[in-house]
Amino acid sequence: MKYDIHQSTAYSYASSVPVARHVVRMVPVDRPNQRVVASHFVVEPEPVEWTETRDFFGNKVVHIRIETPHRSFTVKTRARVEVEAPAEIAADAGPSWEEAREAADESLDLSALSPAHFLFPSPAVPLSAPITEWTAESFPPGRPMLAACVELMNRLYEEFTYDPRATDVSTPPLEAFELRAGVCQDFAHIMIAGLRGLGLPAAYVSGFLRTEPPPGKERLQGADATHAWVMVWCGEAIGWQGLDPTNALVVATDHVVLAVGRDYTDVAPIGGVVFGSGKQKLNVEVDVIPLAEEAAAGKGPASPHSRA
Repeated sequence: MKYDIHQSTAYSYASSVPVARHVVRMVPVDRPNQRVVASHFVVEPEPVEWTETRDFFGNKVVHIRIETPHRSFTVKTRARVEVEAPAEIAADAGPSWEEAREAADESLDLSALSPAHFLFPSPAVPLSAPITEWTAESFPPGRPMLAACVELMNRLYEEFTYDPRATDVSTPPLEAFELRAGVCQDFAHIMIAGLRGLGLPAAYVSGFLRTEPPPGKERLQGADATHAWVMVWCGEAIGWQGLDPTNALVVATDHVVLAVGRDYTDVAPIGGVVFGSGKQKLNVEVDVIPLAEEAAAGKGPASPHSRA
């Protein structure tokens, strides 16, 4: 499946900002089952400094410095990405969750996607006894790791309410858990906290969702903004599997990965420092359009690769 991605993030400030530094993670990169055909990334106002790097987890990071006084800041990404469905794996295949936990504990791998990096508390995901106890209900002795994680994902979907007004970007997982409400970031953090509480590796994924569903399918929650889901490590043979608790989906071709990390703080789309006063407003627009729909609408392909 090929997608054209149109993303725009716009900040407006109450007062003029003379100087700003930003860290931007809004450009997808090649990953297993994902290939970036073309990408184009621009910011306004024009930066005086622009540096591209890859972080430890392989995410593309753009560091920019702006010295032009401005009342707005805009990031626009255009990309064409090809996504292939991963091999289908039966939920009851693979090791038990206890075996997966033991294998993670014994792993000597220190590469970016080693399970060792995703076993412990992280800045936005502390361990929480209530979340761990609730999670443990899906992990009886001997149950296959993937089957247990799929049930946990489904319980989150069934028992929690998607409500953008319930939480904000800084809401701790335990607070969202007690509210039984939140958005994709909250559901991902709760699932990660519960799995790590049991000693199981879980990673945070940010990305995009197909905007319009296939015929006969319901529209997915979180399709108009950057989305978040979870990757769980199910042992050496099966490896990492993507699960979306917001929509109760095993990740296949409807999801485009933007960045991977331990929690939201590792993959935040935009961060940095702004020198100014007063409040700011944020507007985010995302379209992830299957290529056939782009052609039918008469739109051209994504712009050629330029600065990103």
